[in-house]
Amino acid sequence: MPTSPRPRRHRAVRAALLLLVSAVVATAVAGCAASAPQAPPPGATFDYQLGAAYDPPAGTDVVVRDSTAEPASGAYGVCYVNGFQTQPGVDWPDELLVHRASGELLVDPGWPDEHLFDLARPETRATVAARMTATIEGCADDGYDAVEFDNLDSYSRSEGAFGLDDAVAYATLLVDRAHAVGLAAAQKNTAELESRGRDEVGFDFAVVEECDAYDECPAFTEVYGDRVLAVEYSDELRDTFADTCGRATTPASTVLRDRDLVGPDDPGYVFERC
Repeated sequence: MPTSPRPRRHRAVRAALLLLVSAVVATAVAGCAASAPQAPPPGATFDYQLGAAYDPPAGTDVVVRDSTAEPASGAYGVCYVNGFQTQPGVDWPDELLVHRASGELLVDPGWPDEHLFDLARPETRATVAARMTATIEGCADDGYDAVEFDNLDSYSRSEGAFGLDDAVAYATLLVDRAHAVGLAAAQKNTAELESRGRDEVGFDFAVVEECDAYDECPAFTEVYGDRVLAVEYSDELRDTFADTCGRATTPASTVLRDRDLVGPDDPGYVFERC
């Protein structure tokens, strides 16, 4: 490093460059702060639109839609991503999927066109998460505010190929990627996760199905408070939906939907909220 004094002009240029760099850094920090993930407001009214995207009912604060659909205008948007299983019609390398002892690929019994990601090994988890990044970034680019990663509970259908701890490790990778692009992240179902979803994985809120039908709602509200978006289905109610809404354990943001989540023009459409 030179020991002789620099000419005044060089010092002035250097000072100007430092000011420029400082301004750029300040702008970048401000930009990061502006894009920090924000969970939906507590007790928000919402609609669950995975089967069809349509204009939400008046007064709807939050709308959940599939990642292939555009977010609803004027509402907080949650982007649905099948994070733990393959999406029908999307090819994945066999080595990233769970195989039975016979060598056949294991499928989800409830969704026979979906295969389970093999999350038993750190290197496989990292590879699957890296491939999911494009979908997560697509949600952000489309203008969504958050993402929900479905089938977090796939470990329970993996026939012992991997366990809850493996699912937690993989979920943490997904949430880190969501937060990196400014999206909040929702825990989907999986009551047995308890507070690990918030404290270890980093989930910001929860999206749950049939927590009243299975008497699981407190497992989510005790962790996420009023930031639980709950869906009950009209074909599996414990009693009436009025009874559901009247229970103290029912989340403030609870809706009743038809099982196929169709739009209002379909005769099977059901939508009510507490």
